[in-house]
Amino acid sequence: MTDADKIVLFHCPNSRSSGTLVLLEELGAPFELRVMNMQAGEQRQPAYLGVNPMGKVPAILHGDVLVTEQVAVYLYLADLFPGAGLTPPIGDRRRGSYLRWMAFYAGCFEPAVVDRAMKREPGPLAMSPYGTFDTVMATLNTQLQAAPFMLGQAFSVADVLWGSALGWTTQFGLVAETPEIKAYIGRVSERPAAVRVRQQDAALAAQHKTS
Repeated sequence: MTDADKIVLFHCPNSRSSGTLVLLEELGAPFELRVMNMQAGEQRQPAYLGVNPMGKVPAILHGDVLVTEQVAVYLYLADLFPGAGLTPPIGDRRRGSYLRWMAFYAGCFEPAVVDRAMKREPGPLAMSPYGTFDTVMATLNTQLQAAPFMLGQAFSVADVLWGSALGWTTQFGLVAETPEIKAYIGRVSERPAAVRVRQQDAALAAQHKTS
């Protein structure tokens, strides 16, 4: 792998970047991992702020191309490795649904969950980016009732994103663990890549506690 092809993932264990690590494993992509201790606030230090001034993970460098924002990182990596078969190509009838659910996560689900967790009113419907929390969750649950994965019968990049998100939001009681959500989390979290990352993150987090 040349420097121009190298993928570097900036990662904090047990954070949103864990999903990106799962995705890289699912894609079979070669990458270099740069781990930061979130407990020590390393993601807020000048070294990383020079990469992402927002101080957020994930962020990736692909050669000299910097990509931040979780959904953008997923879309970029998925299109970079089409041979893995985890993203519908342009022209595939599933492409629209794929993009819809990736955007729905960032534009509706996360804002709705954060507002609910902070006990904030979403505002008038005409100004709310997601409508209401109940509508968001009803829309999601209906989708998960229809098929085992977000795009139907086949696992995709969208499931890496949603499996991770629903795992942590149900764990913290931010989202109700309906039967369909519970079953979906089980299907996604039992995949070998997800198991490997959980084990790796547990080891890294243990190291950070003692450092």
